[in-house]
Amino acid sequence: MNAQQLITWLVVGLIAGWLAHLIVGGPANMLGYLVAGLLGGFVGSWVFNALGWNLNLGNAIVEAIVTSAIGAAIVILLAKLLHVLA
Repeated sequence: MNAQQLITWLVVGLIAGWLAHLIVGGPANMLGYLVAGLLGGFVGSWVFNALGWNLNLGNAIVEAIVTSAIGAAIVILLAKLLHVLA
């Protein structure tokens, strides 16, 4: 992984985490956005692959952001659920 890919990965994670925060609440700081967005990328990709969904938005970066934001929303909701149950 080169520097450009790493920066792109981090920026996508930050944007996705921020979007998930707007949708479902959750962490309200840069580190929280980054963690939620990066975890959301894995969760969103797994969910979309498991369901056989493909966004076809015409831009790989936009697709990555949307997929990661949906995954981050799932991660935040699960974290909230686990916090309530604990």
